[in-house]
Amino acid sequence: MTQLVDVTNMCRWIDHHGVEKLIAGILGYIEEDFARWEKFDKIPRVASHTPIGVIELMPTSDSIEYGFKYVNGHPSNPARGFQTVTAFGVLADVDNGYPTFEAEMTLLTALRTAATSAMAAKVLARKDAQVMAMIGAGSQSEFQALGFRAALGIERVRIFDIDPNAMEKFRRNIEPLGIEVYLADSVDDAVEGADIITTCTADKAQNTILDYSLVRPGVHINGVGGDCPGKTELDPRILDDATVFVEFPPQTRIEGEIQNKPEDFEVVELWKVIAGQREGRTSDEEITLFDSVGFAIEDFSALRYLRDSTAGTDFQTFIDLVAEPDDPKDLFSLTSRVLSPL
Repeated sequence: MTQLVDVTNMCRWIDHHGVEKLIAGILGYIEEDFARWEKFDKIPRVASHTPIGVIELMPTSDSIEYGFKYVNGHPSNPARGFQTVTAFGVLADVDNGYPTFEAEMTLLTALRTAATSAMAAKVLARKDAQVMAMIGAGSQSEFQALGFRAALGIERVRIFDIDPNAMEKFRRNIEPLGIEVYLADSVDDAVEGADIITTCTADKAQNTILDYSLVRPGVHINGVGGDCPGKTELDPRILDDATVFVEFPPQTRIEGEIQNKPEDFEVVELWKVIAGQREGRTSDEEITLFDSVGFAIEDFSALRYLRDSTAGTDFQTFIDLVAEPDDPKDLFSLTSRVLSPL
């Protein structure tokens, strides 16, 4: 039987522990796996693109366990009553190939994305950072705010979204948790005095959400929204002035902010910073940019953390996913199995 955490139990798990605690826990697992990055199989995610969205598979393995995530991204979905992103994930035993753990990952992806952003900011943002600007008040915004408080102690967020209702939603969800929220009337207003700028918008287009003129020395930019071909958020001139950190270059060059840069555009792989092989921020005046697109190892880490955190609890149930005849060579026998009468 395969262990399962479904939507109901995912919600119960999050409610029981709290978002910040879980983001911090996932962050720790991601740091562990980034530190052993070279042990993983790595490929860019397998994507099926359409004009209105994308469906992707994100696989990886450390030779002991195999994991993958199924995820979609459809920016127009909310207008039609659907989530922009939905996902589920699986862990399997490499030794026999059996799936051992399955989980909903729409919520878990939100947690792991915030955890990855916060992990990057720990080594890339200035140590005295106090204020974060958030451009985009969609489904990821609250998780980002709580992740940055968990990792860096950020308690002041200046937020802007073209949808006033989305900003009010953010304030309604976050202010009761003790974070000071300022509702900006423009991007310019939001980034005023910010030490960290997070961009996380959903529109599948090459936009300039953050203009070059708004970026001052010493800021750390957390670019989350550029995550597929043809979708960017930053003025390309920002990249020229910043030190750019990425997850897996072959994937980021397809999907990230650097997709419009030449193949030899210089980037630093974030895992090398986490593993102590490269420096992160080198001065208070440096502009750092985490060109985040999300990578399979982060999902692998999040699934491991979820499995370990819920082991032996009623947050896990089981799913009869693998057909196992009494004789492993006689699969056909299952076609005539008759249930015993009650």
